[in-house]
Amino acid sequence: MSKDKDRAIIVKRSSPKKAGHHGGAWKLAYADFMTAMMAFFLLMWLLSSASTVQLKGVADYFNTPLKVTLWGGDRSAEDSSIIKGGGRDISTDQSGITRLSDGTLVRAEHAASRNDDEAVKQLQGALERQEQARLHDLQVKLMAAIEANPVLRQFKQQIRIDSTLTGLRIEIVDSQKRPMFATANDSVEPYMRDILRAIGSTLNDVPNRIIVQGHTDAVQYAGGEKGYSNWELSADRANASRRELIGGGMDEAKVMRVIGLASTQNLNKADPMDPENRRISIIVLNRRSEEALSHDDSTTTTLSDDAAGSGKTPLFGKNAQPATAAPQAPATATH
Repeated sequence: MSKDKDRAIIVKRSSPKKAGHHGGAWKLAYADFMTAMMAFFLLMWLLSSASTVQLKGVADYFNTPLKVTLWGGDRSAEDSSIIKGGGRDISTDQSGITRLSDGTLVRAEHAASRNDDEAVKQLQGALERQEQARLHDLQVKLMAAIEANPVLRQFKQQIRIDSTLTGLRIEIVDSQKRPMFATANDSVEPYMRDILRAIGSTLNDVPNRIIVQGHTDAVQYAGGEKGYSNWELSADRANASRRELIGGGMDEAKVMRVIGLASTQNLNKADPMDPENRRISIIVLNRRSEEALSHDDSTTTTLSDDAAGSGKTPLFGKNAQPATAAPQAPATATH
């Protein structure tokens, strides 16, 4: 009995078995799902920000089989018939003629040229829209420069910026209280020099070339048109303005024309003697007008467009008076 009492009792307890590893396949599947969702939302964002022309280009790309894209040839989607068309139309003995499904005949080269013309028109339209955006940015920069400069801000009623058929027109208008030039000559007043140089430093932001035009009122010199007249005065003032634009940093090669128009294009046609008719016009030409002037085809059209304007309200300055003719009377020069 004593031996049984002294014998040690050992109790063995077994720990529960741990469950085996189930693997990480679900993590890979979840990662693939999240990647696909991210790519989907990225695609939707790109499609929403793309233009109509870009979307059409993407659609045309996916409608063209890869084999056709790489090696050329007929598209598989051109015809659902098992027998592919091609070659000369056997219903006519005229080469290059194709019979359409409605029975009409067309020449293949005419169809190809029509497609080329449409592509050229689309390209020209895209370039014109790009140019309009560039000129609009220039317009905004000029307005901001005028508002930011305390010296120019007080003269903003004399500065008019609007769009015409030939491009962007910037006009600096004279007044009785603030003449732009000395009386009867082309000496630039200090405030006018500041305006022209501020504009000149901004015109280099666009590649478009410019025309500088000088205008006077209808008040004539005592000697009439035989001696120094409004024609010479307007041309001299336009040329003086050109020099100030270049002095402000504008590239001298941007100037395409410097024109003196005297009083032939009055801003206030109801009163040819109005000091408001004395002004300097700076025309930032669009591409079409620049090409026409380069070939000397439409100088008259450009000038008449500048006189008529675009019908839009200028951003600065007051509106021009209604166009009614009035006779011109000779007087002593007070330009």
